[in-house]
Amino acid sequence: MAVDDKILQALGKVAKAPIPTDREASLFETGVLDSFDLVDFVTDIEKEFNVKVPDSDLHPSKFESLAKIAAYLNSHGAA
Repeated sequence: MAVDDKILQALGKVAKAPIPTDREASLFETGVLDSFDLVDFVTDIEKEFNVKVPDSDLHPSKFESLAKIAAYLNSHGAA
């Protein structure tokens, strides 16, 4: 399964609105996520990609869009 597909699968578990097709669209501004959902989403991402997201990285700006999430995971060696 591709990285984007895994992200979408994890995001679908917590999404409060339809996930935008634009990879650059803000997941927070579109109502998909809020700061409370971010914690659950990151927990799923950690399990799915076998990565540890440090508390210092648990900030909406790092997980603002599908593109930013994919870039974050790629930079942390997620497969």
